Amino acid sequence: MTTAVKNERLELRFDKWDSDRNGLIERSDLEAEAHRILAAFDESPSTPQGRALLDSFTGTYEYLAERAGVGRAGGLDRQQFIQVIEAEVFQGGDAGFGRVVRPMIQAILNVCDTDGDGEVNPTEFAKWLKAVGVNKSKADESFRMIDTNGNGSLTVDELVAAVKAYHFGTLDVPLMG
Repeated sequence: MTTAVKNERLELRFDKWDSDRNGLIERSDLEAEAHRILAAFDESPSTPQGRALLDSFTGTYEYLAERAGVGRAGGLDRQQFIQVIEAEVFQGGDAGFGRVVRPMIQAILNVCDTDGDGEVNPTEFAKWLKAVGVNKSKADESFRMIDTNGNGSLTVDELVAAVKAYHFGTLDVPLMG
């Protein structure tokens, strides 16, 4: 794991979330990603799953913004974003990823899981990644690499582990387009 790889991937994450390209990640940027995912699955933001997805994205933003000292209504610039992710997620190891990343992944899985089996199949995964800008061929490749037990579906644990491994540079899967 190198700091350069982590920072490069955080830079990519910053760029993906800064949907209005104003140089700040704001609550509205994370809401925009949540809405793209909801739209991909034709899920209303007013359903329990839709509300939970929006709440997980806004809750994550508010947590990070508070920890960065900008307040819930503030915006995180690139440096603040990288610093707060380093402090609250990376330095926290599994607990940090569990506190910050897992709730979002669980909420995404709940929306993506259109067949109700509690896991994400390749079709659901490809639809999710398309919503966040990853093409189908990359989605298929990513799915195969993340499906560590080879059962043809992804659990929350596999997805959180993949996000962690991606950001630490030990898994090179296209997760952000």
